[in-house]
Amino acid sequence: MDRLLLMQCFVRAVETGSFSAVARELGTGQPNVSRNIAALEQHLGTRLLHRSTRKLTMTAEGERYYAEVRQVLDAIAEAESNARGEDKPGGVLKVSCPTSLGRTQLLPWVVTFLEQHPGMEIDVQISDRFIDMVEDGIDLAIRIGTLKDSNLRARRIGASERVCVASTGYLQKNPAPKLPTDLAQHNCIAYTLFSAGSSWLFSDGEVAIKGSLKSNTLDGVYQAVIDGLGIGYGPLWMFEDAVRRGEVKLLLTDFSPQPVPIQIVYSAARLMPRRASVFMDFFSEAFKSQPSLNEGALQKLLASQGPGDSFTA
Repeated sequence: MDRLLLMQCFVRAVETGSFSAVARELGTGQPNVSRNIAALEQHLGTRLLHRSTRKLTMTAEGERYYAEVRQVLDAIAEAESNARGEDKPGGVLKVSCPTSLGRTQLLPWVVTFLEQHPGMEIDVQISDRFIDMVEDGIDLAIRIGTLKDSNLRARRIGASERVCVASTGYLQKNPAPKLPTDLAQHNCIAYTLFSAGSSWLFSDGEVAIKGSLKSNTLDGVYQAVIDGLGIGYGPLWMFEDAVRRGEVKLLLTDFSPQPVPIQIVYSAARLMPRRASVFMDFFSEAFKSQPSLNEGALQKLLASQGPGDSFTA
């Protein structure tokens, strides 16, 4: 019995959620993968997976075993790489990132990263949906906000400051709000992916908003603001270029809420391969070099603007 093969079958079944996917990876048939995992369960004397026609889920014993075996396999891969004298990182790294942040910030830097590390491949998963890092086989995830999953670890690489904005066209037809409560008199474009989009957060609390358009993507909010439909609310890094071009104005900057962290998240159960740590180091420096991705970006932008470029009160 090749116990290492059985462990690999189990780990990849957990990470792909499919015996068929594991079979394709290993160049074998699905029945062989099923038999391998059954043999592993028999060897251990416990069930590791619940099987159904729709999905695979780990038992409590399976979760504990996965956490330990994942580290064993990562350690073996790292040891083999070191034994071969491979001083440069290689292999495939699967990275997840929210759509707008991935499009505007991550992907442009990925090109530079790959030029510096030709032995690596990056599988970028751009999506605003919730990602289960284990089930989706994600090595690293770039996330905005605080970490809630205790099974994950995070490294802060930046900060996202939230701003209220409107196009110059919209403000030519409508008076700029002086207070957050003035938003009740405006057409507000709501972002609805993780909430109902019925309120925006400011330094002194939440304010109810209403409007004619809701979007589950920040790109939708951005385009509606540029087109002059109404007032939008979102990350500074999304709107900074448009502000500098004079297409949109910053509003209510005296009431901006605290920034939220931008973090690279990874599984606490896995030994971090060198390619992952190299990626984290690179993007930590890359994001630090981008003013809009760091705390204090709003004040620096305001300082660079002339009179009338923003409406603070």
